[in-house]
Amino acid sequence: MTIRTFIFLIVFIYPATRTSAQDLTRYVQPLAGTAAATTASALRHGESTELLANTIPAVTMPFGMTQWTPQTQLTEKKCLAPYYYRDTIFKGIRGSHWLSGSCTQDYGSFTVMPLTGALKTTGYGVRFKHTDEKTTPYEYRVNLQDQNLLAAVTATPRCGIMQFTMEEAGNLYLLITPNSDYNEGFIKIDTGKNEIYGYNPAHRIYQGWGKKAGFSGYFVIRFEKMAESKGTFAGDKIFSADSIMNQPGIGAYAGFRMARGEKLILRIGTSFTGFDGARKNLDTETAAINYETAVNNSKAVWEKTLGRIRVETDNEQDKEIFYTSYYHAMQQPRLFSDVDGLYPMFATDYKNAQLSKGAYYDDFSMWDIYRAQIPLFEILSPSLINDLVSSLVLKGKQGGWMPIFPCWNSYTSAMVGDHTVSVISSAYLKGIRDYDAEEAYGIVRRNAFELPANKEEYLDGKGRRALTSYLKYHYIPLEDSVKDAFHKQEQVSRTIEYAYDDYALAQFAKALNKKSDYYMLIKRAGYYANVFDKKTGMVRARHADGSWITPYYPDTRVSYITEGTPRQYTFYVPQDVKGLAKLMGGANKLESSLDSLFIKNEYWHGNEPGHQIPFMYNYTASPWKTQQRVRKILAEEYSSGPGGLGGNDDAGQMSAWYIFASMGFYPVDPVSGEYILCTPVFDKVSLSLPNGKTFQIICHQTGRSAGYISRATWNGAPYTNNFITYNNIMQGGTLELYLQDTPDKVWGSKTVNQPGKMAK
Repeated sequence: MTIRTFIFLIVFIYPATRTSAQDLTRYVQPLAGTAAATTASALRHGESTELLANTIPAVTMPFGMTQWTPQTQLTEKKCLAPYYYRDTIFKGIRGSHWLSGSCTQDYGSFTVMPLTGALKTTGYGVRFKHTDEKTTPYEYRVNLQDQNLLAAVTATPRCGIMQFTMEEAGNLYLLITPNSDYNEGFIKIDTGKNEIYGYNPAHRIYQGWGKKAGFSGYFVIRFEKMAESKGTFAGDKIFSADSIMNQPGIGAYAGFRMARGEKLILRIGTSFTGFDGARKNLDTETAAINYETAVNNSKAVWEKTLGRIRVETDNEQDKEIFYTSYYHAMQQPRLFSDVDGLYPMFATDYKNAQLSKGAYYDDFSMWDIYRAQIPLFEILSPSLINDLVSSLVLKGKQGGWMPIFPCWNSYTSAMVGDHTVSVISSAYLKGIRDYDAEEAYGIVRRNAFELPANKEEYLDGKGRRALTSYLKYHYIPLEDSVKDAFHKQEQVSRTIEYAYDDYALAQFAKALNKKSDYYMLIKRAGYYANVFDKKTGMVRARHADGSWITPYYPDTRVSYITEGTPRQYTFYVPQDVKGLAKLMGGANKLESSLDSLFIKNEYWHGNEPGHQIPFMYNYTASPWKTQQRVRKILAEEYSSGPGGLGGNDDAGQMSAWYIFASMGFYPVDPVSGEYILCTPVFDKVSLSLPNGKTFQIICHQTGRSAGYISRATWNGAPYTNNFITYNNIMQGGTLELYLQDTPDKVWGSKTVNQPGKMAK
């Protein structure tokens, strides 16, 4: 094992904290989210693929390079996950780079399909039942009864080990396929090394759709037993050649004569830099261990990692939902660098670079994860966040512009907003700073003030969409249709999300003493008000001449709002909730507007821009309503079953919402370092912090139904604020909440006890 891998496993996965003997991995339900949503708000508001959580039963390490999943779908097509609970045909085990819970694409993947009996290269799917599966974070097993075969896989940070066990003597064939939808890829059999290796070129979607991403998914498969037969194929055509490339349906096969009970082991290295990287990863992470040791190691890593947060309750299902959410929140961003620190340069054509320290990550579902998933690990693993920020800075430096939604190591300009700046600013303000802050600021600043000099770069996804209109009108008018984007139009959503991003950048500027920038940006942070119609009390699209769009439909999905309605998006002002209240006519009006949203059943939990809404009552005189609404959402929008997520999990954001809310605090404005308090689901929550300290929340209940805070103490002293800060948490301590059955309309209700307002 190299020093770099050792550091990754020991520092990130094995922090020096107390551990529990409790078996936490048994609570993780990897099949949760693999079926269509069954929650109330999803059925009311979701459409088409929005009803799918699109998670997979991934066997992986936290933030690992490759996820190993059973495959029931053969394609890497956008919005189609490799596995769905509804399917009944097993089509192999895939080494996947699917963005967990997304509606994006898999890329650079490959599949190993086991077959007994006669060789087939098409129509080889095998029936299976869910009762034949065992799913955990550290191992997947399936009994393929029609094949008299047991298949299993476990994982290391960059590799997998597969085991196939024969229940009857006979022939075992393994089909290895690069999963290119572009009729590309390469695969070769090397009998001298007892290996099959290949690659699947990655392609872009969104901006630059269909273009090559400038790297491939490489794999090297090493067998413990010599194959008795071998060959390549393309569809149903079988060849004796030892390699094949760039044809539809290509693959290689290896055949083995197996005794009853005999096991065949495959060690698989993966990489994004080349075959050498895949072999180094394989040799470093798998060569010295057998399958059982690998399973035990992987389980130990997950136990240590899940054990950073310990929850106590008699409700076993709540534990299942919590630790399943925690598992889902650790799928991406994805480790992209090899054991020796080599990684593919961002937005280049098959060029690699060498890290001097840390690890390089990609696949940031940034429109989603800046809200809660990234903030969660600002608490649990600041060193990981430092690597994530350093990776983002490298991307901006290598590509010239800070990417807005960096996935498949490319520019995408997906969704709306420019939320990379929120992640970087938040990290810096929380003291996570082992990178060149001036360089980071310069790159994110460029996005806010400049556009590419030529159209080709803009079309490639560099720079903010519609920035010219935003700077000219101080909102994006309907006349700017934002045609050079996958998400076209959506002018109001863009305006108010850019306002938040300008606020985030303003705080970064202020911390670096860039006063001129700060004053410009903090003014722009108020541009959300320019699309707020005081007559309707909600956001509304405007024309370039300032007139409002007519007719106006507040509760209908319209072209100027991203995946939602004007009423829902009205509350997306996390940086200035009190300013929004003032526009509405005061805190009482904000409260009544929130009431109206919930009374009309217009709250949609399955889409991220509304995730802060239930917590906004803490900015009014009725924080007890936050406690009430959040408890209801936790009960109705999550379960541990296959349909238990109310929409796309979006790289763990939906899951991170549950983690925070069920623990009793949530980052409405991640940059601020303030977390809104609500009622925990658990009797006790303990966070083992990387500095060796512990943050605890203890609930004292008058009865099992007690869900309202009547008083609180912090380290034994009375605590009247309805929020807590990052510094409070990281210093360690105990927050005790006293709960009763009826709302307490005094605790946390005074203005002085509410979160702060946006600095001017």
